[in-house]
Amino acid sequence: MEKILVIDDDQSIRETLTTFLKRQGYNPVSAEDGMKGVQALKEEQPELVICDYKMPKMTGLEVLEKIKEINPSIHFIMITAFDEMQTTIEAMKKGAYDFIEKPIDTDRLKLAIKRALDNKNLSDKLDTIIEEKAEDYELKNILIGKSQIMKEIYKKIGQVTGSRVTVLIQGESGTGKELVARSIHYSGITKNTPFIPVNCTALTETLLESELFGHVKGAFTGSVKDKKGKFELAGDGTIFLDEISEISPSLQVKLLRILQEKEFERVGGETIIPMKARIMAASNKNIEKLVEEGKFREDLFYRLKIVTIHLPPLRERKEDIPSLVNHFLNKINRELHKSVVKVPDQVMDMLVKHEWVGNVRELENTLMQAVVLSKGDVLQKEYILLHESDNKSYEFDSVLNYTLHDVEKIHIKKILEKLNWDKPKAAKHLGISLPTLYSKIENYGIGKDK
Repeated sequence: MEKILVIDDDQSIRETLTTFLKRQGYNPVSAEDGMKGVQALKEEQPELVICDYKMPKMTGLEVLEKIKEINPSIHFIMITAFDEMQTTIEAMKKGAYDFIEKPIDTDRLKLAIKRALDNKNLSDKLDTIIEEKAEDYELKNILIGKSQIMKEIYKKIGQVTGSRVTVLIQGESGTGKELVARSIHYSGITKNTPFIPVNCTALTETLLESELFGHVKGAFTGSVKDKKGKFELAGDGTIFLDEISEISPSLQVKLLRILQEKEFERVGGETIIPMKARIMAASNKNIEKLVEEGKFREDLFYRLKIVTIHLPPLRERKEDIPSLVNHFLNKINRELHKSVVKVPDQVMDMLVKHEWVGNVRELENTLMQAVVLSKGDVLQKEYILLHESDNKSYEFDSVLNYTLHDVEKIHIKKILEKLNWDKPKAAKHLGISLPTLYSKIENYGIGKDK
């Protein structure tokens, strides 16, 4: 029930408004003048203020100014018997949400209140989303580890958050390149602007060009209307070009021009559009080597690598694995509403010794499977489904690619393989009946050769 503060020196109007608000399902509180109204705001913390314009001691405009100083996000509806254009303009300039004349039209007031509260709820929701997003990508929430190599990365990230310098992030797949880019974006001067990621390998050259720069109607078959590209949509924010090493030579030329001239045109267009966005790029390949091989433009490479961040593979910072395990278990438990919090020493030792070809992403996905399959609060060894680099039965590209059934199928097959396909033993180990195991084997199409 939303609380609404009514400020009016006329007792009959105060009583009428509070009665009206109660009937509408609101929780009204009232004050007889501006000074008491300001005090009531501090004490009651209402979602909305309805205030008379002409009052002794403080006018409605003065109350509005004072209230906005205390709570800039408060919504304020001014009511008055004086229908003056200048007063209305002043009230709206100072932040009033609406201005209603006396005698009050209750239908109009009802609508104004609903719109004001809906607007405030939406604003509060968006503020929360922005805050949560920024918090999600704080360094402490995405880059875990106290190894010396990670400390140096933290320093470099801290150095670039306060500027719009171009950043090149290099590292193997699964090391967290996009997370680093998002962290830089949300930790610095760009945090209130868009972050636009583009996977350069996901589209053909023609589609990627349109995706980046936009196109005008009729630029090519199927372009039935103008379309803004990612550079335009990014505005003053960040455009993140993932797998930049995969773009074609012709697109490399166009990207170089954007970096040099800070402008571009849509595909098929002639209008020059200024480029305001900050560019961050990433690659899992050694771009310097590609330059030597003539596969990547040297001048573009030097434009991109104003600041370079190299993310190490997990096997080069194994001392960070225990911290990462604890971090991911907390995260996964929250997501799955589980409580797998205990990690036996032998399990942690096994995790630390593993090579983690898929890096941090593989570690997270492995723990995700284990938590899904665990029945208690202990991370059990048999649920840690490690794989060697030549095992093609399961690629840990993204946990979002796999359903619970996928994980169950993989686990059942692993158990059968470990027990030499002794189905009674496997059923006992899995905690299911033998007929249930046979049913799952048939449904999932599990076989020795599959």
